[in-house]
Amino acid sequence: MEEQTATDPGGPPPHDLRMASVGAAGWLGGIAAYGVGAHAVWWPVVLGVLAVVVTRLSRRRVARLLAACAVVAAGVVAGALLRTEAVSHGPLRQLAEQRAVAELTGVVVSDPVEVDGQWGSQVVVRLRVHEATARGETYRLGARVVVIGDPAWSGAALGSEVRVVGRLAPADEGDLDALVVGARPPVRIRGPDVWWRGAAAVRSSIRDSVASRPEPQRELVPALVVGDDAGIPVGLEQDFRTTGLTHLTAVSGTNLTLVVGFLLLLARSLRVRGRWLTVVGLLGIVGFVLLARTEPSVVRAAAMGTVGLFALGTDGRRRGLRALGVAVTGLLLVTPALAVSAGFALSVLATGGIVVLGPPAQRALGQWLPAPVAGAVAVPFAAQLACTPVIAALSGEVSLVAVLANLLVAPVVGPATVLGLAGGLAALVWDPLGRVAGTAAGTCVGWIIRVAEWGADLPAPSVRWGSGALALAVLAGLCVVVGFAAPALLRRRGLGVALIVGSLVVVLGVPGRIASLPGGWPHGWPPRGWLLAVCDVGQGDALAVSVGPQTAIVVDAGPDPEPVDRCLDRLGVAAVPLLVLTHFHADHVGGLEGVLRGRSVAAVEASPMLDPPAAVESVERAARERGIPVTLAQYGATRQYGDVTLQVLWPDLPTPVAGPGDGSAANDASVVLLVESHGVRMLLTGDVEPLGQARLAARLPDLDLDVLKVPHHGSSYQDTDWLRALDAEIAVVSVGEGNDYGHPDPRLLDALADGGAVVARTDQDGDVAVVPGDEGPAVVADD
Repeated sequence: MEEQTATDPGGPPPHDLRMASVGAAGWLGGIAAYGVGAHAVWWPVVLGVLAVVVTRLSRRRVARLLAACAVVAAGVVAGALLRTEAVSHGPLRQLAEQRAVAELTGVVVSDPVEVDGQWGSQVVVRLRVHEATARGETYRLGARVVVIGDPAWSGAALGSEVRVVGRLAPADEGDLDALVVGARPPVRIRGPDVWWRGAAAVRSSIRDSVASRPEPQRELVPALVVGDDAGIPVGLEQDFRTTGLTHLTAVSGTNLTLVVGFLLLLARSLRVRGRWLTVVGLLGIVGFVLLARTEPSVVRAAAMGTVGLFALGTDGRRRGLRALGVAVTGLLLVTPALAVSAGFALSVLATGGIVVLGPPAQRALGQWLPAPVAGAVAVPFAAQLACTPVIAALSGEVSLVAVLANLLVAPVVGPATVLGLAGGLAALVWDPLGRVAGTAAGTCVGWIIRVAEWGADLPAPSVRWGSGALALAVLAGLCVVVGFAAPALLRRRGLGVALIVGSLVVVLGVPGRIASLPGGWPHGWPPRGWLLAVCDVGQGDALAVSVGPQTAIVVDAGPDPEPVDRCLDRLGVAAVPLLVLTHFHADHVGGLEGVLRGRSVAAVEASPMLDPPAAVESVERAARERGIPVTLAQYGATRQYGDVTLQVLWPDLPTPVAGPGDGSAANDASVVLLVESHGVRMLLTGDVEPLGQARLAARLPDLDLDVLKVPHHGSSYQDTDWLRALDAEIAVVSVGEGNDYGHPDPRLLDALADGGAVVARTDQDGDVAVVPGDEGPAVVADD
């Protein structure tokens, strides 16, 4: 019997697109405001004019809808422009540009995060500042800053009011007013309110309930329940990214739907009905937000989870899309910056996919599969399909295993989340009971971990896809076609089984053969979880520091474009938030075009020794043609890129220097970087020579490393005693095979090896990568 269509009397009701249209208008307005600035005001004006025109054509319903779109778009555009203006011209931003010392009073709005820095452990925390005093003036304001201070800040509890003194510095985030560096220990004015203390107790109790489980399980349970993902092992985090399971380790609408849905079922079993059931749901939502923290990502997840609850209720088809439109509109009016947030886009698209694409696919599969199985397949399929274009834009790849992995873990995600929360609540009353629930939750996440590891170990769990406009448009078109065609194809048992089996064959076998073809990723490369890759570019330097999926900081570009382009392609690097040119010699900047080719490069940073002049001019011209800003490395500057901390240790030149013009001073003015990634400390030295090495040794006598990029291709002109004193476990030499300089010097290599370092060299080993390990970092060669 054929399924009834939407036009049949008994068929499913049509989607209510009105609020979805209003939300979309506001979203486009926010994107325009952050993309083109004040010119975005034309968007609500155009909508308003259309409303007037349609009114004259007597289409009053359409006119009212256009008018509502115009009002919301105007509100989002105005909010975005006002916030941008307030930040860029606010007193804190101006004081930060002057590097002023200020006393700030504000409320802690994030949990303190400890990172290892150049001068030991530091703590990063966010403040909402309401009073600032600097240079004899006091300002009343509503500003957001990030504080970088000593370990005393670990005790700054979320929700507490504190006073801090530190030096202001400009912030990279557009919505952030300033950084506070070198912050003194906080002075507590007022502790957190009772609800924050209660939430902290539950979070701590959740961790206590799984304390006896293996490390991956005890770290994943808190991440699954409340998004507390600070301790997830590096390798497991990479596996989750590869298999499309990262949403499980972050606060998402799914978490809220599961937690609040469980509370509502529990309330129903206790005979709670009517309005009191609504009260329970609202209290559950508020409690979840407090547990997971009131950051924009959490509020967004709560809104999407609430939409999910609407979609699961009576008349979910109509109410779900309406609720999604209301949620998008409300979030954008309160926080316009969400319009350009990738996380917001993924949340909205995943929720919209489940509401729009999920039910038809589920009904089609339900023709020949049990209802629970049909739902388990349809929901991850719909969410993944809707998110695929955005994921491809961010990562440059399309996952082949994500739907299958999500399908395999779906049966245990709900129990793991509910049991993890139950374990935390029970442990507050009686530890043994909490540990029983925690053990059960750990067993459930053990299956999730197994699936992630299995999926990541497949020959090619994903395929490369371009991140350009044309490639993404083609992919979006394919997703639309698949979304609308899937119900008709899946309705027939034979065809549905053939499609599912065919998909499994592709995931399990064919990509492995495709990957071995020219232009595909070689089997086993790049190694999973790589932190640093040193490219074999001949006699020169080109390195990549992984900062996220398909994203890396690139340090130097080698002598020619082709080798570095090929290396970055094989690493899967599509986005470069920062390109550092340690100095302007040709073997470090000659391949610049290869780095820029087909990649999104956000910024170029170079040595302040502007020598040789012709190379400096060439770099500036190439960057200018692409609209990429070029800045000079600032001595002592520290920045964070995801889980990676980057610090400039050398040179100590306060202003640009022209140099003698022949490049003779460039080597010793190389930018020297200390990079820390997932607990591994790496020193990237460019071609710094003994004079600079001696000054670094004097300034940082206790510098201790895990990985050393040997200076100047391993030449004999080194401060060997200092290099050995760094006590690196791995020393990597970037050097060309058969070069005319005698690099690397055998005596230097012997000295490093005698000091306990594992020595790798690109002339013999090809591309090499540093990966984390249980007993310290290891080096992997692509031979």
